[in-house]
Amino acid sequence: MTGRFALDALPWQPWKNGAGRTREIAVEPAGAGLDEFGWRISVAEVAADAPFSAYPGVERCITLLQGAGMLLRSDDGRTEHRLDQPLQPWRFDGAMSLQARLLGGPCLDFNLMTRRGRWQGEVQRLAAPARLPGADALLVLAVDGAAQVDGDTLHPGEGRVWRTPVADLDITGRATLLAVRLRRHDNE
Repeated sequence: MTGRFALDALPWQPWKNGAGRTREIAVEPAGAGLDEFGWRISVAEVAADAPFSAYPGVERCITLLQGAGMLLRSDDGRTEHRLDQPLQPWRFDGAMSLQARLLGGPCLDFNLMTRRGRWQGEVQRLAAPARLPGADALLVLAVDGAAQVDGDTLHPGEGRVWRTPVADLDITGRATLLAVRLRRHDNE
């Protein structure tokens, strides 16, 4: 099962803690709530300094898409990360209590969340043309330029999701993309 999406056509919804808003791209299983998903992919707008929502039992990966970024600091002071380099993924434990401080106005970030023990995921930046190894589930988002993926042309802000296993994909064109490869744990 595959699906095409355009970010600007997805509805905004509030963050789990209400401190910001997000556009959910895909969730597994389809229609799962914030406490039941195996994996979830979204794009969030951070318009003001705010705490991140806590997701115990979840691994998170965040990637800056637009804006100057933010400084992420844990409440206990042990973790501090400047998310100010576009398209450079940063992984962290979803249970960690993080505060975001904007570095120069609102920003937009790409988010992957995977339920620990059920799914494992990775986010990577790709420059087309490229070959993307297969996975149990896959997402490709065009960030800049145009790319042809599995017979479909993707422009910036457009992407495709494969919810079932997919073989290696050849991506052609001249584009920068984000790709998410998801693997189901053996105990599923």
